[in-house]
Amino acid sequence: MASIPGLIKHPNVDDWLSIGPDGRVTVRSGKVDIGQRVSTALALIAAEELDVEFHRVDFAGADTDTSPDVGYTSASNSMQETGETIRLASATAKRHLLRLAAEMLEVEPSSLEVIDGLIRSRATNRSTTYWELLGDKPFGIAVDVDVVSKAPGEYRQIGQRVVPLGFEGLVDGSTRFVHDMTMPGLLHARVIRPPHYHARLCHLDDAIRDRLGNARLVRDGSFLAVAAEDEYFAIKAADRVASAVRWAPERGLACDDVYERLLANPRVSLPVYNGEAVEEPVPPRLPPPSDAVKTLEFRFKRPYLMHGSIGPSAALALYKDGTLTIWTHTQGVHPLRETLAEALGMEAASVRLIHGPGPGCYGHNGADDAALDAALVAKALPGNPVLLKWTREDEHAWEPYGPCMVVEVRASLDRDGQVIDWLHESYSDTHRTRPRPGPNRVGPARLLAMRHVSSAVPPFVPEPALSAPLAGIHRNADPLYTFSNRRIVKHLVRNMPLRTSTLRTLGGYVNVLAIESMMDELASAADVDPLEFRLRNLDDERARAVLEAAAERAGWRRRRKVPGRGQGLGFARYNNLKTYAAVIVELEVDDAAAVHLRRAVIAADAGQVVDAAGLSLQLEGGLLQAASWMLYEEVTWDERGITSRDWDSYPILRFDNVPEVETILVDRPELPSLGAGEASVAPSGAAIANAIFDATGLRLHQLPFTPDAIRAAALD
Repeated sequence: MASIPGLIKHPNVDDWLSIGPDGRVTVRSGKVDIGQRVSTALALIAAEELDVEFHRVDFAGADTDTSPDVGYTSASNSMQETGETIRLASATAKRHLLRLAAEMLEVEPSSLEVIDGLIRSRATNRSTTYWELLGDKPFGIAVDVDVVSKAPGEYRQIGQRVVPLGFEGLVDGSTRFVHDMTMPGLLHARVIRPPHYHARLCHLDDAIRDRLGNARLVRDGSFLAVAAEDEYFAIKAADRVASAVRWAPERGLACDDVYERLLANPRVSLPVYNGEAVEEPVPPRLPPPSDAVKTLEFRFKRPYLMHGSIGPSAALALYKDGTLTIWTHTQGVHPLRETLAEALGMEAASVRLIHGPGPGCYGHNGADDAALDAALVAKALPGNPVLLKWTREDEHAWEPYGPCMVVEVRASLDRDGQVIDWLHESYSDTHRTRPRPGPNRVGPARLLAMRHVSSAVPPFVPEPALSAPLAGIHRNADPLYTFSNRRIVKHLVRNMPLRTSTLRTLGGYVNVLAIESMMDELASAADVDPLEFRLRNLDDERARAVLEAAAERAGWRRRRKVPGRGQGLGFARYNNLKTYAAVIVELEVDDAAAVHLRRAVIAADAGQVVDAAGLSLQLEGGLLQAASWMLYEEVTWDERGITSRDWDSYPILRFDNVPEVETILVDRPELPSLGAGEASVAPSGAAIANAIFDATGLRLHQLPFTPDAIRAAALD
């Protein structure tokens, strides 16, 4: 069981499945669906193994009272880990039900067949059903990790197109988001924010309470909020309080060159061997080998990036009779419950978190902070349900961002065009500040409001991630290519100006950008086609297959050079452990240096394909997010606070620059499913960078690649 994480805490079938007397099958996974269709894929696995129709399966939302604790929905782990758990639990359940049926029908188990939960004996034609055998009773058995599940040749539902769970409500408008919830006596709440992280409340005009009418003011140290029965009145009351507050700035935000800070600030530096950072001295940076005939060296820079959730975060909290219930769109109800309980001085058993639909983000946006905000107001106003919504300005200015990064890469070729030396160094603040319980209040220290309450906790000081391969800063820094002489170093940099946390792909995005840009440059230096150069340096047949598949569909070997038009290639295996993805992008750069995306081809190998449409959706969405980061996005600030507080000051990719996208899935039904949620993002960004190079001859090194950046590169 130790090899299947979910079964360590939750070893029983009843933790994952139940069958009701109405014939409904319920899957409980602890994972949340934020648009990636994990609910559909996991329900398909259960339906297949149980031999029930997909429409009979329900997916239970994450709830700390009823769901298994599988941590966060993150790191592309849902299918790779929880999918296998659901498969084993379902296969164990079916075997158990067949044994019960054989006893009840007094036949040999080998004579039984199952059609949509109906168990019939071929010998006697007598039958029963799963729900007649079990009803609402528990299975009362452990998941057998050695149970024999179906062979791919027996599948009837896995891989087939289905109506995805929960999508009908999104289409017809019936889905109720956390933001839409209502209860008797509901209060609407808003937080009054300081100008930036370091400002603290120094004066609040006492007369303001008389100007708030029926709105209620909540104050805890520098944390200020208002609540009212009418939402519009709460908004206006928040404006009135904001006008009556004076903040002591203490110090402003640091505004010097953030990339220079990354290289000059105190840091923890660790070498990376076989994908893992180790606590050893960093080996010296030696000059290129004496037999190198060509050495290339580049420095790539990525700014702070927002999650850019289209809807701001929200939460509903009710504190009553010593129990706190929170409805939230967090990606981890169990770890957030533990953290909130500690922050609020409560027992975890007295706190319940229920997941509800909300703005997804593929990372750590404002959802967890909004949950704490709502809880603080609810505890101050017991017995009243409190629906607290962040504003667009709140989300843009206060969510934890994806860190800015610097990546340095150097490579040398010998006379035969072979890579004989490879150096890669990644500099970044932490990518891992999701609220997780730990010693010294480390969980509460990761939440925004804990900086402002009267019992404030100093901000979290991260340590390098050593427990997982290719985690955080050095994710995908170790190339899959067959370079024998490599030096890879991660640098966790201290004292950076902005609050950061998990954003899709973590450090993998810019690490792959640096690697794949260098691969194109090395191919040019060796006078070899970029595709052929990659194939020459890969011995992983699955990697080679996705490259060949993308190249064939995109017509790579048949392409002709057209002025101002470029075709670029990017490849990576996400985290070197999960889905393989190759991406080819075609684009144009016009006379004003604007980039127009025309076509993209994605080829991916995610092992066994369970929900092809959902997998394609993930890969295509990853490409679009990568394009947005590459061409548009950058957090800006001055000493007074964040200045990119709306969609004009923080532009994102829009419909007028969405390319035609084709996706090829290399299905391997005989192999386990691999995590795919982040697989296409980094190769897509690299493909865009290489396509711009192909179109213009310019190698850009600092994101985003705006028209101003392209013109500046042309003039340099």
